[in-house]
Amino acid sequence: MNDRSRVSPGATVNVVLGELLRSAAAEGRDTLNPAEIARFVESFGAALAEGAPGGVDLRIELTNTREFGVVLSVGSGGLDAELDASNFRKDRAKVSASVELTDAADFLRLFRRTVAYRKMAAIAQRDERRPPDHVLEFCFGLMIGLGCEFSAANPDAPFVLRSLQLDGVQFNKRPTVASGGCEFGARAAGRLPRPIHKIDKLIHPKSIGVIGVSATSMNFGRIILNNLVGSGYPKEQLTILKPGEAEIDGVRCVEGLRALDGKLDLLIVAVAADAVYDLVDEIIESDAVESVMLIPGGLGETAKSREPAAKLAERINAAHGRPGGGPVFLGANCLGVVSHAGGYDSWFIPLERLPKPQKKPVRNSVMLSQSGAFMITRLSRNPWLDPRYMLALGNQTDLTHGDLLAYFAERAEIETIGLYIEGFRDGDGLDFAKAVRRAVRNGKQVVVYKSARTAAGAGGVMGHTASIAGDWQLADSVLRQAGAIVAEDFEAFDDLFYIAGALHHKKVGPRVGGISGAGFEAVGIADSIESDNFSLEMGALEQETVRRVGEILAAKRLDALVEVRNPIDINPGADDDAHLQVTQAFLDDPNIDAVVVGLDPTAPAIRGLESSKLRPGHDLSDPKGTVHIYPPLVADNDKPVIGIVDGGVLYDAMAARLMDQGVCVFRNCGRGTRALARYVEARLDGDAIRKRNS
Repeated sequence: MNDRSRVSPGATVNVVLGELLRSAAAEGRDTLNPAEIARFVESFGAALAEGAPGGVDLRIELTNTREFGVVLSVGSGGLDAELDASNFRKDRAKVSASVELTDAADFLRLFRRTVAYRKMAAIAQRDERRPPDHVLEFCFGLMIGLGCEFSAANPDAPFVLRSLQLDGVQFNKRPTVASGGCEFGARAAGRLPRPIHKIDKLIHPKSIGVIGVSATSMNFGRIILNNLVGSGYPKEQLTILKPGEAEIDGVRCVEGLRALDGKLDLLIVAVAADAVYDLVDEIIESDAVESVMLIPGGLGETAKSREPAAKLAERINAAHGRPGGGPVFLGANCLGVVSHAGGYDSWFIPLERLPKPQKKPVRNSVMLSQSGAFMITRLSRNPWLDPRYMLALGNQTDLTHGDLLAYFAERAEIETIGLYIEGFRDGDGLDFAKAVRRAVRNGKQVVVYKSARTAAGAGGVMGHTASIAGDWQLADSVLRQAGAIVAEDFEAFDDLFYIAGALHHKKVGPRVGGISGAGFEAVGIADSIESDNFSLEMGALEQETVRRVGEILAAKRLDALVEVRNPIDINPGADDDAHLQVTQAFLDDPNIDAVVVGLDPTAPAIRGLESSKLRPGHDLSDPKGTVHIYPPLVADNDKPVIGIVDGGVLYDAMAARLMDQGVCVFRNCGRGTRALARYVEARLDGDAIRKRNS
């Protein structure tokens, strides 16, 4: 969608702005004066003047952001801009998108969500005319074209826009602009591209070296060595770099990098932070390693270390300009990597504290995180996430979020990617957004938790991974427009990453059926179908389905207690089989795309306990129970089924048995239905992205 040919309607505007920027630069200015703004506004047929009273003021901005390059933002203008931003929910005050990843029609689609557009549409309806969509689309096309033309991503750009703002914009007989401003500057040199193909060596190494292993104590290096061996990585493919030692724990030692008898695929560095600087220089000069994992913290997280850490990053960046691209570095301040496909675990967390049993027939997801603890806690709480790879990025001294996502976006065996992001390196937000778009085009889902929603959170980020947090709302808008599912909290991240993996191969649609033996739960399903910009709908049951469910209830002697509707409360007297039969009837209805079913574990008729004292055998061992009869139903249907097991610790075993067999289970109806709504929205948006780019 970033084809520069799309800017042709505004070619004249680009020329005029270019002339104005050159003239201002010749006078030593980096801003345009009011007369120059007026000439720019006139170049696209508008006038610099106050709009009509009662009209809808817009603010249209191009902003060259540190993370995402040039971003177009449009929303309410004037005083309303500040009031709306603090009082309206997501996408109502304004919408934003990277100019590299949108076009005029796509941006108009986003803008229709705003209160400003709805006011414009209401006024047009009152005046018996159409909303000014064609004028808006033309205007957005002009701005997107300018953003691409005067962007650091354009190597031919004579100048780079820092900001271009038009405020109080109205679209009457002639567009008017109440005020405007423009700042610009010269292009700055960016980082060299990382040789991201070497990530393959990082996650599928045929040889691993470890430096920093103590021969006498259980330091981090020794723990990492033990975890590598304990995870099954062959000792003969391991090398310890340790002068004066022949072997440690049965693994051979060599004196150093220059004593290696071949190039290492991966070197794990677990030395003290102050020893890293000289070691990195030796790694680069020796060209003995393809990829490096920097475990030590303290590189850039404190004021004292920021300058030397920045110089270290510069030296690593310069090495990428050499033949072969030099090694790639993961970290620093990095927990490490778990690569099931590569056969190794370098985390320094003992398996007794974090077992990693296989919970999926095929591991098909990736988790990438700046915080290693984030991955540990997520996996501990929900082992059914079960990623194929888990990588901690730490400080992004070299490899970035954009690099890793770009790599995994092209891997066919990966279907879902979850990321915890504290901050982006300069320009990497745009690379990341482009990688999101590629992943979505390739049929994947990308789930993101972007931290630092508050000023206090942003302050904590710098001290953790030496990252600059950036504008959270901007990141949220740009990443969602690129196709990511952005989670608002950790619980939502868990839910969305889990449901994306569980339902990846199911067909989706907006019409849902709700079933439960509890009235509150049936209502709760219906009350949870909306997200910020999307809503599921309760599907209208066909008469054949009504008849069929009625017969099921009659056979179970529940027909006098239950009215067939959607959502339906089938009564606490319904047993496992009744739930199953009604679920199947809903799935067979062509007006239902997915079913959320409360499995009612506490109901006496349900076989939900590990063992029952009152009714021996009426428990999870009974082949007539839910844990036995639901997995085949889920496997045999291409529509999603969300099972709700709302109960305490007594019913953890029921939920776990179902999840182990591939049934998508949530522990309350609100979480399950909200996750389904967000997931269906993302799948449908992904379909639209692929259609627009086909």
